[in-house]
Amino acid sequence: MTPRLQKLFDLLAEFSPRERLNEITIEVEASKCRDACERLKAAPFGFEELIDLCGVDYASYGDAPREGRRFAAVAHLLSVTNNWRLRVRTFCPDDAFPVVPSLIEVWPSANWYEREAFDLFGIMFEGHPDLRRILTDYGFVGHPFRKDFPLSGYVEMRYDPEQKRIIYQPVTIDPREVTPRIVREEHYAEEK
Repeated sequence: MTPRLQKLFDLLAEFSPRERLNEITIEVEASKCRDACERLKAAPFGFEELIDLCGVDYASYGDAPREGRRFAAVAHLLSVTNNWRLRVRTFCPDDAFPVVPSLIEVWPSANWYEREAFDLFGIMFEGHPDLRRILTDYGFVGHPFRKDFPLSGYVEMRYDPEQKRIIYQPVTIDPREVTPRIVREEHYAEEK
């Protein structure tokens, strides 16, 4: 670990940080997430910028099913002043209805990131002023980045020339056997 990273690691001792591949991660309980982030934004940490916030589904993570909570919101922070980066992971306490506090009051840039995590993973952000879908259609059913979402989805969309509009219908994918076909010229392997 570099001396600069070691200094941050020591400052974060109260959060029980973990270092892996020269990156520091802290885990914060959902009930304490907003307060912890406000402290991380202030001095001496100075994480004035939220680089990214994403959802994670740990239903099957690594080689075996994961023990513990399934959904997490992960924030990536940057301190331009100190040249530090930090990952803050917050697990949702309830897998059936994942909720974590919104970070918009701390970093306004969290707005669209939280909407994306809601849309793709179904993670609710308590206190978010406008939590609605951002990438999928308004009538979309489910959350496509969840590990239990079918790869083909539930409905397909197509244009119907008779009705002159777009229609939704159940997915109709016919199973087929994928056999590679090799096309070679005649006398391909013969010596000349």
